[in-house]
Amino acid sequence: MIATAEEQIDTPFITIQTSRFGDIEVEQDKIITMISPFLGFPDDRQFIIRPHGKDSPFMWFQSINSPTLAFVVIRATTIIPDYKPALPKNIREDLKCTKTNHDTLLVLTIPKNKPEKMTANLLGPVVLNPEQNLSCQLLLDPGKFDPCWPVFTKDE
Repeated sequence: MIATAEEQIDTPFITIQTSRFGDIEVEQDKIITMISPFLGFPDDRQFIIRPHGKDSPFMWFQSINSPTLAFVVIRATTIIPDYKPALPKNIREDLKCTKTNHDTLLVLTIPKNKPEKMTANLLGPVVLNPEQNLSCQLLLDPGKFDPCWPVFTKDE
């Protein structure tokens, strides 16, 4: 049973519905607030990060409000160690972060039954201040960053 808003105020946990994981309990202080929504998802501003598995570098950026909305993400430095796009001053201020206390996550696209064709969106990374639980999707220069960067090459 899902707790009502009044019941959730007194508990550090809330229960959310997800299409992939069923009902899950989430610590309220782990909820990430987007300072601006993802493109195409204006009503979804609260997310959690859920690990894909114990030793997996993949994570799920799961919406609190939309059970079917979850993005597969990975820390940018896991696949591209030198990927460090400039964070504009106004975004740093809105996220309440410095140049170093934030994470950059890449949204992955994984074609059905073809994980070897996985791509990472370098054009629209998710910037996260884990200390403040604030995040946003950064929109970068399409002339410099690829929205469908291949994660795997033929040499791997």
